[in-house]
Amino acid sequence: MSNITAVAPAWQETIFKVLKEGGVRQIAYVPDAGHSHVIRSAIADPDIEDVVLTTEEEGVALCGGAWLGGQRAVLLMQSSGVGNCVNMFSLLLAADLPFFTLVTMRGEYAEFNPWQGPMGRATPAALEMMGIHVLRVSKAEEVEEIVSAGFDAAFLAGERVAVLLGQELIGRKKWERK
Repeated sequence: MSNITAVAPAWQETIFKVLKEGGVRQIAYVPDAGHSHVIRSAIADPDIEDVVLTTEEEGVALCGGAWLGGQRAVLLMQSSGVGNCVNMFSLLLAADLPFFTLVTMRGEYAEFNPWQGPMGRATPAALEMMGIHVLRVSKAEEVEEIVSAGFDAAFLAGERVAVLLGQELIGRKKWERK
């Protein structure tokens, strides 16, 4: 993560606000530019423990353990990380644990990396097959309502929920052409 302070889009600030106001105490993540504002905000907030993971499935277990310990935790990951978690998602079903994850999508709108396509296309189905309800945000004006609804479904109704943050929301990745 860069130490350069950039102005975050309002929708990213909204996501952190929903998590903070919802009483999230732990935010687990593998570093990802699409989640950078939420990650930086968690690091700066003394009431939230930010946990850097070596692989996304650790975050599934962390979220379950946090819940059993009386805390709310959220997993931030990229769509490519969903494939790493499929086996661990069984824990959520077997123990009937609530779960909330925010997934930045790759392999969609204007993707330049062909390796991202297959998992990006498979992400919604992989989550649904493992009993996780999928919501999608494509526009900034949808963020607060959809993230809040997913958060409440997880932590008030006890569901397992993934909110997919579409690549068109995050913005087109641009790399220098040589």
